[in-house]
Amino acid sequence: MSPESVLTTAHQAMVISLLLCGPLLLVALAVGLVVSMFQAATQINEATLTFIPKVIAILTTLVIAGPWMLSTMLDYMRQIFNSIPGLVG
Repeated sequence: MSPESVLTTAHQAMVISLLLCGPLLLVALAVGLVVSMFQAATQINEATLTFIPKVIAILTTLVIAGPWMLSTMLDYMRQIFNSIPGLVG
């Protein structure tokens, strides 16, 4: 196994993990920003007010983007498993 193949595999793993985490993190960021602006405008400082909308938004995002995320992860895993004989030899 050459150092180039190790770096290529690690790079692909990081790109896939960013692709899979990106939508969830962006939705959580956007909802947190909207809720914090609402809290600042109304001066309501309730911890559950930030938690519940984020959970609902992330679950909705998982329902919408879940099939794409799953197919992306499965394609990557198939690629990794198919490349194992070439890496060992």
